[in-house]
Order: sequence, then structure tokens, then C-alpha cells
Amino acid sequence: MAITLVNPSGLPEIDAYRQVSVATGSKLVHIAGQVAWDAQGVTVGKGDLAAQVEQCYLNIGTALAAVGGSFDDVAKLTVHVVDWTPDKMPAFLDGVARAAAKLGGTPVPPGTLLGVAALDVPEHLVEVEATAVLD
Repeated sequence: MAITLVNPSGLPEIDAYRQVSVATGSKLVHIAGQVAWDAQGVTVGKGDLAAQVEQCYLNIGTALAAVGGSFDDVAKLTVHVVDWTPDKMPAFLDGVARAAAKLGGTPVPPGTLLGVAALDVPEHLVEVEATAVLD
């Protein structure tokens, strides 16, 4: 595993992610923003933020597996949520938890969550991109 996740003293501990990732691998992987499309390009979970977050994370897991990686190799996530407000956090975390159960671990690399006005397709509520480092 090329990634070590750390919560340094002096920074708050956040359950949803770690503050720092240290990469020691040799292969840098950038994964395009993943939306809630299944393998056929059909949107999963129209109107359901948790279902769409779950699908985005599963898509990242699929992309990582294709290059010999897993969520353990993710150094950073960037999440874009349409019309973000803090009251959407429980649905977001529910989607992450559902994906984690299917992926076999809890994805907690450092992350940035950004509220956006819209995404590429009106029915998409979330897009997640990842940077990973593999040995």
C-alpha cells in the first residue's frame, strides 16, 4: 500500500476523512470525475443523493481495480455536490457508508467537498474525482 493516512495533532479529527495522506508509490493515477452512471450509462438513483454518492464511489472502485488498485491507494478525493447545504451531509455519508460496505473498507482519504450550481447532466447530483498512488 502506497498511501498512509494521518490526522496530525493540532488539526481536528474528522470522522469522514483524514487530514493528510502520504504517498510513497511510483504510479500516480488520476480518475476523472465519476457521476452516478452504471456501466451502460444509465443514471442510478435519480433524485437520491445517497444512491448517487454510492454509485460514484463504486465507479471509482471499478476504475481503481482496472489499474490494480483499491480505495486504500487513494491519496485525495474531490466531491462536487449540486446545491450543497449542510443538511445534505447525512445523505452524503449514507452513500459513502453503503459504498464502503460493498467495497470492503471505509474510504477516508483527505477530501474536498464543493457545492456547485450544476453538473453535466441535470439529473446528476454529485461527481467524485480521485487521485491515487500505486506501488
